[in-house]
Amino acid sequence: MPVSTTPVRSQLSVLLTLTHTEVQIAQTRVLQARTEAVVDELRRNAENGRVRAVAIEEALREVGGLPEVIRPLIGRGVAAAKSVIEQAQPLDEALLGDLQLEYQLLGRAKYLKALATAHDLPSVVDLADSLIDAHGATVDWLTTVLAEEAIGEPAALRRTPVQWVSGVVANAVALPGTVVARGADHVIDHVAKIPQRITGLRSAAKDTTETVAVTLTAGRDAALEAAEEAARDTGATVIADTIHTARVATGTVSAEDLPIADYDSLTVSAAVAALKELQKPSDIRLVVEYEEAHKDRQGVISAAQTQLASIAKDIVGVE
Repeated sequence: MPVSTTPVRSQLSVLLTLTHTEVQIAQTRVLQARTEAVVDELRRNAENGRVRAVAIEEALREVGGLPEVIRPLIGRGVAAAKSVIEQAQPLDEALLGDLQLEYQLLGRAKYLKALATAHDLPSVVDLADSLIDAHGATVDWLTTVLAEEAIGEPAALRRTPVQWVSGVVANAVALPGTVVARGADHVIDHVAKIPQRITGLRSAAKDTTETVAVTLTAGRDAALEAAEEAARDTGATVIADTIHTARVATGTVSAEDLPIADYDSLTVSAAVAALKELQKPSDIRLVVEYEEAHKDRQGVISAAQTQLASIAKDIVGVE
């Protein structure tokens, strides 16, 4: 085979390795899927990745190369190592890593198309076009999931337990009263560094910390509710929102806290219709957390995720 096709073979080999990594990651993400619809989507992604890998192998043979045995194993190993390492990362950092991989696949697919065009390899050009379409769509999906995470759950993917525990809120809920006070002080110190903070926020937030420490002896749920009310009364809205997140995460939010009236009496179709009217991500998140803690109706949770995805797409400009 002419030496001139070496760059094409090289790119196909790298794409094959990265595609195997992509497949492994998609399979790992299935365990984090929030709804059955997302599970199905991720499984299709993994299967489509396997189909792409076969197509890349065929293209390699066409240009005189042979699919390697070691490279796919490396790709799977990279994905396995990534899944272990990212357990200590917040979900957004893990997703940004996934997005980086997809951008690399997209960029290499475009480069492959240019190489194949220059070497008059129409079948490889067609393969490159299909790869560009696939990875472009995945980039949009991951960008949307990141936007969902940024504006508040329910994102398509859940945090793993390790990722959740790494958050300040989870630490505050899990630890005894004295440690809660210290953790809240840490949050307060962080908030106090924000240039635009409200005058007196630190003092108000410290009062909230004392409320948490004292009332925890009377029960965590009552303590969190009382602390949230105290924070809002003193104007410490950032701390109040943090405590509210803790209440949501531990299932202590009641039906009266929801932005939908008489929620407990609604059928699935009625709840879905009401969700479609919500535009604030925090309201949608509140409904989902309550739903998951009390009724766990997949139709409602899927509708909430779809509504949030629509809002997220508008924010990041994804069609």
